[in-house]
Amino acid sequence: MNSSYDQEALRQRIQVILESPRSREARLQALCEELKTAVPHYDWVGFYLVDPDAEEELVLGPYAGEPTEHVRIKFGQGICGQAASTQETFIVQDVTQETNYLSCSPDVRSEIVLPIFHEDQLVGELDIDSHDLAPFSEADRRLLDQICRWVAPHIA
Repeated sequence: MNSSYDQEALRQRIQVILESPRSREARLQALCEELKTAVPHYDWVGFYLVDPDAEEELVLGPYAGEPTEHVRIKFGQGICGQAASTQETFIVQDVTQETNYLSCSPDVRSEIVLPIFHEDQLVGELDIDSHDLAPFSEADRRLLDQICRWVAPHIA
């Protein structure tokens, strides 16, 4: 069900955003908005950042989409927390099949969470929710992996 979009043009727009002279927060916010606008099946796009002052906890950073009550997530809790504790990408094509899912909205049907590393340390995650069932492809994963590598120095 993966909707088509021009990945190369999107990559170029994201590079322009990350190279802009804006604040880190403004660049990450613009990146979230760009992804949400450019990719039809990305309904919520956000960053969770590792809180350096808390033990194994993520804190919500910039995002585009409906507000969420999940502003702090412990490692291991929900899909984001699992991705943080295992340091692996999670692609959940049907959230109703997950026992450890934290629901942000009844409209969310699927989720992809990618850890972001800087100098081999987990610094955050890119979290994307979709209202579509099973929309995430290998092409999405490759694109988002690349974006996470580009974003890492901006988060660290």
